Amino acid sequence: MDFHPQPAGGTPKPWAFPTPRRDVLPNGLTVLRCHRPGQQVVAVEVNLMAPLDAEPEGLDGVATLMARALSEGTDKHTAEEFAAELERCGATLDAHADHPGVRVSLEVPVSRLRKALGLLADALRAPAFPDGEVERLVANRLDEIPHELANPARRAAKELSKELFPATSRMSRPRQGTEETVSRIDAAAVRAFYEAHVRPVTATVVVVGDLEGVDLDEALTETLGAWTGTAAEARAMPPISADDTGRVVIVDRPGAVQTQLLIGRVGPDRHDRVWPAQLLGVYCLGGTLTSRLDRVLREEKGYTYGVRAFGQVLRSAEDGSGAAMLAISGSVATDVTGPALADLWQVLRVLAAEGLTDEERDVAVRNLVGVAPLRYETAAAVAGTLADQVEQYLPDDYQARVYAQLAETGTVEATAAAVSALPADRLVTVLVGDASQIADPVRELGIGEVKVVSGS
Repeated sequence: MDFHPQPAGGTPKPWAFPTPRRDVLPNGLTVLRCHRPGQQVVAVEVNLMAPLDAEPEGLDGVATLMARALSEGTDKHTAEEFAAELERCGATLDAHADHPGVRVSLEVPVSRLRKALGLLADALRAPAFPDGEVERLVANRLDEIPHELANPARRAAKELSKELFPATSRMSRPRQGTEETVSRIDAAAVRAFYEAHVRPVTATVVVVGDLEGVDLDEALTETLGAWTGTAAEARAMPPISADDTGRVVIVDRPGAVQTQLLIGRVGPDRHDRVWPAQLLGVYCLGGTLTSRLDRVLREEKGYTYGVRAFGQVLRSAEDGSGAAMLAISGSVATDVTGPALADLWQVLRVLAAEGLTDEERDVAVRNLVGVAPLRYETAAAVAGTLADQVEQYLPDDYQARVYAQLAETGTVEATAAAVSALPADRLVTVLVGDASQIADPVRELGIGEVKVVSGS
């Protein structure tokens, strides 16, 4: 039987994360553009300097509601008309708020880019914030909160933030507010937050896609370039402080058949020279199915479907200060919570005593660096990373340099960074599960004082 010959791989082509072109429009809006041939769906990201820390006292969640209300009508369209116009463009528009600020994301076919940019400009320039729409968004947010509290992973994240950061810090409280704070928010509060913090001179727009034949300068001038606003001084970011004294908090869920684990502390962000080695070392520890934590807890012991270790930037400042959450997360069966935690801590101790292997380091580099071209296949992925760099005050070529640094990082450096990131004696552990079954086995481990709180 004759078959077609097996396809052969082509010659690898050099790849690097793209560096954008940077401009500033006459209204003060910073523009980053990146031409990506073949990407017919253009991604647009807008960074608004409206951080959660700027929310008025007692109104946690107003930034989130403002972000959601941007597309609920403008001076030209009602909420329904605005949604219909987006649909006619084949566009999607989303917005969310986080500690660094508000992010607005647009995706649209390049053939309808100008029209969609006009709608985006209207949403930023003159949002209507109708009373009825804001009331609906508040009601929706209040409906979401009980569901989030019922989700073990979300509940663990809430408790870890509360434990790590002082009560006076905005980082200690839920990003999207609580029932108490959200219920106080009305259209006037949303508009006041918008007027205080949203203006072109402190905003950045990132445009990524196939821009061949597109007069982007003209399109931006006629749309986002018409957005006006007052000048503003840079907002001083309060320093980030955290208490990583080793301790355990059990969020009691009587009858739970699984225990959700979230173990973490605060460490260096991307401005620190240790970041590439930290990224590599933490990936070796728990970044993929073949990493050390999974190999022990999933493959050898069968305690879990998977455990992950990661570093997530919380917030950075223009002066280079900032912090990242360094954590290990996963879930295990209730009856093996104690043994699973014991083995997890043993993995950390062995890592500190013996280090990573060269094979682990090589696999991690291949995974992180080798698959990067696939990770950035879409315009949205590139635009999102460039927008991350903007809100973290990083240079435009930062991501490209990180991949080169990862490839040059040795096993000893990666080991030292991983041990420093997740030291066995300086971790706050949050467990969401049945306290009556897991509290005593956890106390016997000696990983810190154990406290039980209500799961409601």
